[in-house]
Amino acid sequence: MTALPTLGGNNGQAFGVNNRGQVVGIAETAIYDASCIPPQVLDFEAVIWRPKVGQIQELPVFPGDSIAAALAINDRGQVVGTSGTCGVPDSLALGVHAVLWQNGSVTDLGGFGGVMNNAALAINNGGQVVGISDLPGDITTHAFLWQNGVMSDLGTLPGDALSTANDINAKGQVVGISCDVNFNCRAFLWENGVMTDLNALILRDSPLYLTYGGGINDRGEIAGQAFNQNTGDTPAFLAIPVAGSSAVQLGGNSTPRVTLLPEKVRKGLQRRMRLGLFGTPLMGPQ
Repeated sequence: MTALPTLGGNNGQAFGVNNRGQVVGIAETAIYDASCIPPQVLDFEAVIWRPKVGQIQELPVFPGDSIAAALAINDRGQVVGTSGTCGVPDSLALGVHAVLWQNGSVTDLGGFGGVMNNAALAINNGGQVVGISDLPGDITTHAFLWQNGVMSDLGTLPGDALSTANDINAKGQVVGISCDVNFNCRAFLWENGVMTDLNALILRDSPLYLTYGGGINDRGEIAGQAFNQNTGDTPAFLAIPVAGSSAVQLGGNSTPRVTLLPEKVRKGLQRRMRLGLFGTPLMGPQ
C-alpha cells in the first residue's frame, strides 16, 4: 500500500482506478474555507494520481465553484465526478454540477433542476456516464444516464421516490438502487430503456433480498449488498447471468413484493448513498 500525496492538506480519498494505473479521488488543500461544515475546514479538489509514482494532477472546478471530487475514470483517461461548494454535510450534496473532465477542461453534464446531489458516479470506455441529479426543489434524487451530450432520467422502480445509478458496463447496462420515501430499497438493472428489480431475476425461494446494486462488469455480473430475510444479516452478493434462461424459467418473480426493511438496514442504505467527508458522519436527506 502506498500513501498518495495531497495538495498541501492532511487528507485524501481515492474512489476509482483504470487499467492504466491512474487513480482518481479528492485531496485536501492548505486553504481554510469558512463555508465548510466542521470538522471539514479545508478545501479539497478533484485529482488524478500517477501513472508516475508521487505524481498528482489537480483537476479544475466548474467556473464559480470552490471544490470538486473525481469519482471515476475510464481507460481513455476521461474522469467524472462533481463540482460545487464546501458548505454541505457530505460530498454528494456539494454537487452543484455533475461534471466530465477531459483534455484539460471541465464540462457540466446538466441536471434535472436541483442544486444539490448532482454527481457523475461512473463512466465506461464508450464515454457513457451514470450518476444522480436532484429534481427541482431538491426534494428527491433520480438516477441518470448521459450519452452523446444528453442526460436522461432513468426514473425509479414502481412506487419508489428516489434512485441512484452506481455503475455502467461496456454494453450500457446500468445498476443501482431504487428506494421509497422510507429507504426501503432494492437493487435494479437498467437496459434498453427498462429498469428491472433485480429481485425479479433471482430464484423465487431465495432468502436474499437484493437491496443495493453496486457494480457490473462487461459479462453482466452484478455485485452489491443484500438483506437475508431469514437471519437479518446484510451480506454482499454476486449475481451471475444464466445464458439463455428467462426469469420465469429460473423460478423468478416478475412482480416481486417490496420488502419492508429493518430500521438499521434502511439507515445503512441511506448512508451508503452518500460519500462522507473526512471525519464527517455520513448523513442522508432528512
